Amino acid sequence: MLRVRKSAVGWAVALALTAAGLTPASPAAARPQPAPTIDWRPCATDNSAECGTLSLPVDWNQPRGERFDLSLARRVAKPATREGTLIFGPGGPGDSGVDRVVNGSSRFSDDLRARFDIVSFDPRGTGDSHPVVCARDLLARQPQLIADQAQFDAVLADNALLRADCRARTGSLYDHVDTTSAARDLDAVRVALGERQLTFHGSSYGTLLGQRYAELYPDRVRAMVLEATMDHSVDTRAFLDSQAVTAEDAFDEFLAWCARSADCVLNGRDFRAIWAGLHARAERGSLTDPDQAGAALAPFELSRLAHKKLYDTWRWPGLAEWIVRLERTATTPSAPALADEAVAPYPFAVFCQDWSLPVRDYSEYAGHLRRAARLAPDLRYPQALFALVTCLGTPTPVANPQHRLRVRTDVPLLLAATVHDPATGYDWARNVARQLGRHGAMLTYQGWGHGSYSSSPCVQRAVDSYLIDQVVPARGANCPAVEPEV
Repeated sequence: MLRVRKSAVGWAVALALTAAGLTPASPAAARPQPAPTIDWRPCATDNSAECGTLSLPVDWNQPRGERFDLSLARRVAKPATREGTLIFGPGGPGDSGVDRVVNGSSRFSDDLRARFDIVSFDPRGTGDSHPVVCARDLLARQPQLIADQAQFDAVLADNALLRADCRARTGSLYDHVDTTSAARDLDAVRVALGERQLTFHGSSYGTLLGQRYAELYPDRVRAMVLEATMDHSVDTRAFLDSQAVTAEDAFDEFLAWCARSADCVLNGRDFRAIWAGLHARAERGSLTDPDQAGAALAPFELSRLAHKKLYDTWRWPGLAEWIVRLERTATTPSAPALADEAVAPYPFAVFCQDWSLPVRDYSEYAGHLRRAARLAPDLRYPQALFALVTCLGTPTPVANPQHRLRVRTDVPLLLAATVHDPATGYDWARNVARQLGRHGAMLTYQGWGHGSYSSSPCVQRAVDSYLIDQVVPARGANCPAVEPEV
């Protein structure tokens, strides 16, 4: 549970954050205070990286109230070449920034690692930063798709039970895992690191964190990259439609690669007919997953797993092989294995505090299903449909609702956008660029995959130049596609 800290140290940290401009300051609180610090120690799994925690308010409107520990990690640049700190905003929601730094620092170029300490964190409510936890059986009640009005009503009731259970098990932090709160955490991290301004690279869901920070603290942004950016201005219908179109486009690109590549095991075969047959088996309940000990694959899960394998082009040959194995699996599904643990982490809780996606009743929900199937006849069930289910009945207004961006930074934010991104569509990036106006710049990667920094040397060079020297790419800048490797 949350620890209530009323010690002198706790008060000093709260006052220091107020003095740094993170909370409304009273005259007494405005006096200079020691800056909050992070006690860095060698990480348990890799002592070449450093791990630490930062004590922060659960509710930024009550800086002297309950606190939690934000978990962080860093890799330090060599003193001779160090210029500052680069903070990475992890995706998900639910990805671990600590794990990214400790185990995945190769994501960043040698040049970046030479110039910057690389720092990231587990966002509040996830990983080791006081994760939201809930009863596993209540989480398991959430259906992938809703079949009728009776089930729609049952989901509303079950979701209310789930919210109460998560709140009871997690404590008051459960109500404050939204990205606005996380943006205030991010500024506290900047202060604790001794950085006058923020140098930031956010990926996927981490782009919401960057966008919100730039809105709240525009004068504190030194440079900010938004890679695979989300558009936090769309309503329920636009959110679902864009996700369906984006997923189907990525699937079409995968099929085109398979048709031209001898490295695809389905090359020369009628791929769409094979895929339609798998969907039909899933609808009948006779399709099993060869990677899950024969567990049944429902239609939504079939689409979800295929969609996930489209995120990286190096996975494409494996996706084709998986489809061949699906063709050959037995038609008698086995019962799913039961987990022993009574509780489970629930990192998706942040989504329901960042997005208001209301659905009146089953009739409206069914309309969304039909429209998604028309827009994405192959991947008929975009993952966004589950967001509607899991957030159904969330009280409004949510803490960080959708809105058009209002950013006024001195240095334009850099959007690194992929034309055939399977998760955060190119249209989202273009729409965000329009909202940013002269306070944004867009670099287009003409290829495939969820993100581009790690897959395109051209994108990497442009992003590094922006982060290191604040060189903004010219209007219309783009990088050529890199053919999938096998």
